[in-house]
Amino acid sequence: MRGTRLKAPKDDPRAAYDAALRLLARREHSPLELRRKLEQRGFLPETIHPGLDQLREQGYLSETRFAESLARHRVSQGYGELRIRAELRQHELGAELIGRALEVLDADWRALAAAQAHRHFGTLPDQPAARQRVLRYLTQRGFPPAAARAALSGSPEREDVEG
Repeated sequence: MRGTRLKAPKDDPRAAYDAALRLLARREHSPLELRRKLEQRGFLPETIHPGLDQLREQGYLSETRFAESLARHRVSQGYGELRIRAELRQHELGAELIGRALEVLDADWRALAAAQAHRHFGTLPDQPAARQRVLRYLTQRGFPPAAARAALSGSPEREDVEG
């Protein structure tokens, strides 16, 4: 019964640590995410930071693991490199860490763009206006323009140079 639980004191660092650990047990979180969630639960910043530091030291909180996990998940959802990069930046992760997370994916963005276009549209259209719609869809999902154009050309290995 949810309503009968006693509320943890919001100025207790151990309670903040325990709450963060429970959140991490469900899925990876960035430090920024954890900090915001704990603040929303009423924990004071001075009680949050020691707990996050302890979680890092113990290996439960890892920016690298979070970045790689989020990148893998977004690729599986059909998002492209630019969208994933932007989302990782929103979590206040460094450019080097973001680059490594995307590198670990070893993704073929052209093939992924082609697969996403096929999944969403079925057969690729022949009409220029419809092809533009596919191109716009892929770029809005974060695929680089060259990968989106290659998906439309039907040859993922081809490097288009048109604008």
